[in-house]
Amino acid sequence: MNIEVCYSPQSYHLFHKPEAIVVVIDVLRATSAITTAIFHGVSKMIPIATMIEADEYKKNGFMVAAERNGEIVDGFDLGNSPFGYMNKKVKGKTIAITTTNGTHAIEVARKAKRIIIGSFLNLDAVVDYLKKEKKDVLFLCAGWKNKFNLEDSLFAGAVANELVNKHDFATICDSTIAAIELYKLAKHDLEGFLANSSHRKRLAKLDLERDVKYCLTPNQCPVIPVLEGKFIVKG
Repeated sequence: MNIEVCYSPQSYHLFHKPEAIVVVIDVLRATSAITTAIFHGVSKMIPIATMIEADEYKKNGFMVAAERNGEIVDGFDLGNSPFGYMNKKVKGKTIAITTTNGTHAIEVARKAKRIIIGSFLNLDAVVDYLKKEKKDVLFLCAGWKNKFNLEDSLFAGAVANELVNKHDFATICDSTIAAIELYKLAKHDLEGFLANSSHRKRLAKLDLERDVKYCLTPNQCPVIPVLEGKFIVKG
């Protein structure tokens, strides 16, 4: 089984393989929020790319999460802080969600046969899922507005490192090799390694360090959110 890492949604068309499992990654914070939501009992999530769609879902009575540039969009129920999805009021709900980067990445990859949601929160669950499925894997990093970021690349490297070294996966993809080497440098202190990263600084300015610490703590939510049609559900 082959592993590739795509560092930006803008480059996805260069990597697309219909039969590969796509793991969408937006560590800070969309895929961490989605993983947390599914783990804490949200029934379904509907990833949407635009604010126009978000307004339509709101008009139709849905609970809607909307985030742009790290902040909740005025007038919406939630943003992409994982802590917002630990509330009993969301349990059993169907929630539409749009974010700056994460839902854009999901939209770009929709032609893939299977899309799952990855974050450090479900790291081991993602490894177990992929080794059981025994298919080619493409890690799609959401990045920041189509640009490379460190945190998504580190997660891709963490899972790829495990699959290559302990299971029957291989890679001849330089971006995968780079992600693995980055993870090896960072694995003993993810927070420290990311101290000067752009999005870490962006979130610090918004007083969201608690979110960062949570999102970088592995294996708190051992579930696999899977895209089925227009819904993300527990796999």
